[in-house]
Amino acid sequence: MNIANHRLEGADYIESPNQGGPYAPGALDTIIIHFTAGANAESAIDTLSNIERKVSAHLVVARNGTVSQLLPFNIIGWHAGHSKWGEREGFNQYSIGIEIDNAGELEERDGCYESWFGRAYPPEEVVHGVHRHQTRESHWHRYTPEQLRVVEAICAALIETYPIEYILGHEEIAPDRKVDPGPAFPLDQMRARLLNAAMADAGPDRATVKATRLNIRAEPNGQAERQAGHLLQGTEVEVLEEKDGWCRVKVELEGWVSKRYLEQS
Repeated sequence: MNIANHRLEGADYIESPNQGGPYAPGALDTIIIHFTAGANAESAIDTLSNIERKVSAHLVVARNGTVSQLLPFNIIGWHAGHSKWGEREGFNQYSIGIEIDNAGELEERDGCYESWFGRAYPPEEVVHGVHRHQTRESHWHRYTPEQLRVVEAICAALIETYPIEYILGHEEIAPDRKVDPGPAFPLDQMRARLLNAAMADAGPDRATVKATRLNIRAEPNGQAERQAGHLLQGTEVEVLEEKDGWCRVKVELEGWVSKRYLEQS
């Protein structure tokens, strides 16, 4: 997949009036994954394009993998709502939102599984799993193979085009009120693949930073304390260890600096 002029090539474009203007310079670094919790992609697009609803997302991915784009990728959407993760609040200003056509959590009833809006789904369209914020097994609408393939390809294209550091579920930035994309979506596995691949190999144990500016964390998660400074695009690092989509790196720099800014011991 390719992105040109902040649009995904091949996607249907239906611009939503619900938008917040351009991102601040350097702010965009996150992708947020949602499910629509609705009947179909068309109803989701209608909602996200309705000026009275005051919600929007950048993309909607239908059950057959068809993609509709509602906002250019350089414009803020209204998909995150009240949100917090790590040191940040208000994720609309940092993120691109991807909505996937999926009914969400289901209730078992008479051998089938029913959505909140009353549609019944057969067992083969259901995934049973424990949500990351729950303790008991529950029932979830299955994502189609086409959706999983397309969403991963979209995320890869976004990482290639923008300085994306994080891929998060709505459930992670609003855990008190949201459960999407839920256990039917392989979020942990997908982001591990994509964010590991975001480091361009430059040798057996070396890599080059692709992002414009890459934060350094004390631990392998986005909520960990930031270390002093950051890595700029093109910086070569030594990869010491990989874990859960993160790399522990060592940076060695050599060069000249003004003596008046040094304190010698």
